[in-house]
Amino acid sequence: MEKIELKVKTRNSVKDFLLNYGFTAQQTNKILKNRDVKRDGKRLQTTDILNPGEDIVIYCENKPTPKYEIIFEDENVVVLSKGAKIEVQGEDSLEKLIDGSIAVHRLDRNTTGVMIMAKNKKAEECLKEAFKNGWIEKRYVCEVFGRPDFKGEKKEAFLLKDSARSEVKIFNTYVQRAVKIETSFKTLKKGAETSIVEVELHTGKTHQIRAHLAFLGCPIVGDGKYGNNKINKKFKENYQKLHCFSLKIKKINKNLEYLQNKEFVKKPTWAEKYL
Repeated sequence: MEKIELKVKTRNSVKDFLLNYGFTAQQTNKILKNRDVKRDGKRLQTTDILNPGEDIVIYCENKPTPKYEIIFEDENVVVLSKGAKIEVQGEDSLEKLIDGSIAVHRLDRNTTGVMIMAKNKKAEECLKEAFKNGWIEKRYVCEVFGRPDFKGEKKEAFLLKDSARSEVKIFNTYVQRAVKIETSFKTLKKGAETSIVEVELHTGKTHQIRAHLAFLGCPIVGDGKYGNNKINKKFKENYQKLHCFSLKIKKINKNLEYLQNKEFVKKPTWAEKYL
């Protein structure tokens, strides 16, 4: 039996808290039926309400991957580590789950890692300006199929977005309507069939990392759109092993200057020892 200790961030019912954390409906119903949620040592019922600041303990058979984990929060911003299977915007999104949050950038639904969200208009404007001007540095880590020998060099290509198919294509040379992309790759560890690669984005375009790596012949393990289904089945990965482990604010407007030079880090367990 797993034991999970959590602090409540927003007012919610016990059921919604469990679902928002990442438990399936079936797991949630079983936990509630067994009254396996405790507050101050007392078992909670389905109708009980959780309030911000309260500590609770959950007992379960299988610990889920949480939809998000708060890393830092104040009156202006919330920095979190996003889980898989959740959108940043839209229905059942981070914006809906985190009270008052405003998305200023995004990660793909099944890409995990560090994000920063605004909590007011002032912060939204500052962060959007910082992203637009390239003042925020994001670094990723992924597991790819193959044994590439990347040295950290910057690679350039051209990306063409196909909105109708919700995918992009990569080209070596310019094609009509394509945009230039720049991505740096560094091999951290080579295995028998897969490698751990660190990635730095210099341009932030749709599916840039996933498509660029596939174009270079080393698709991300678990990527259902740009990867290889046979490889994904072999390694039993349903979601791309791509994680934003570092977000550094190099420069920002004076309204949020206390965040300048701050780096927020959340390393995934499967690559922690290589970073």
